[in-house]
This record gives sequence, C-alpha cells and structure tokens, in this order.
Amino acid sequence: MTSTRTKPAIFTVGHSTLEIAVFMSLLKQHRIEAVADVRSSPYSQHNPQFNRETLQASLRTADIQYVFLGDELGARRSESDCYVNGQAEYERIANTPAFKSGLQRLADGATRMRVALVCAEKDPLECHRAILVCRHLKTIIPSISHILSDGSLETHEQLEDRLLQQFKLAGDDLFRGRDEMLNAAYERQGKRIAYTEETVLQP
Repeated sequence: MTSTRTKPAIFTVGHSTLEIAVFMSLLKQHRIEAVADVRSSPYSQHNPQFNRETLQASLRTADIQYVFLGDELGARRSESDCYVNGQAEYERIANTPAFKSGLQRLADGATRMRVALVCAEKDPLECHRAILVCRHLKTIIPSISHILSDGSLETHEQLEDRLLQQFKLAGDDLFRGRDEMLNAAYERQGKRIAYTEETVLQP
C-alpha cells in the first residue's frame, strides 16, 4: 500500500529490547509502510526477534516492506578510510558514495511511502540513525520524527535541542550561531558514540 502526501517525512525507531508485538504496534500506530534497516549487522544475540530474517517475516505479516540499508548507512564501515585511529569518523562516512546513495534511496522512498529507519538503540540521541544519518538527511527531507518507546514522537528539531543541552551549548552565544553550535555538538556526540574497532593485543 502506498500513500500520497505533499510533504515527504521520515521516521526513526530503535528496537531496543522491545517484544516484537510492542515494536509492531509502534509501527502501526504511526502508519509506517516501509522499514529501512540501518544496522550494519542486523542480528542480536539477546533480542533474536530483531534478527534480519525474523524481523522481515514479522513485517511481512503486517504488510510492511523491509529494505536493508546497513551497507550504505550503517555505522560500522567496510571502507578503511572511514576510520581514524580505529574509530569510525562520521564525516568521512557521510562523504562516501555509498552513504550518499543510501540517503537518496530514503528520499525517493519517502515520496511514495511512510518510511521508518530502524536501528537498535532506544534513545535516538545515542544512535547513529540520528547523529549521522538524520543529520545529513534533514537537508533533503526536513520533516523527521523519532518514534519513542512510549509511542510519542520527538521531532528532529527537538532532538537537536536536547543535543545542545547535553553539551551545555543551548542559549544565546555572542560569537556562535545555532548552526555552528549544532555542528560542534554533533561532532562531539559522534565521537562519543562512534564504533571503535577492537584491537588485538600482542603478547
């Protein structure tokens, strides 16, 4: 089923440890028609209900489409030049052709369907879906909302307010505007949550 709307919108949701029935009810509550999985590795030892094939089957029973975009929009990259000292660098990821292609696929899909990005973390502020993907997606699709575990919505603008407050960058600044402070906050949060490769210690 497709929807016609004048203003494309994107949603995000974190599956966390939710029961699959609760997760599905969140999608139904917000009339989600397609899920874009942005996990680099769409498997969970502790929450197998969200393993790729299992999730896809659950979505199919609800007539919700599934697309895997972890290769394009995931936070754990195969490209070696996306890492600095073993840590993923979000701006380097954002500049890859694959990431840009993934954003465009989302933008195209949002013109036809009601799409939700799915990742693992409960709080979008702690997840690359907001700090990496939505930071760049908002320039293409301005209307972004995060579905919280209680079913309420947090707009991406509200999330950015929380991000500024987290680093005590909210309020007036004589020397920096909101955009500059936001960029600083995004960079700091990105470094805080970005994937770091495990190093093998030599004996």
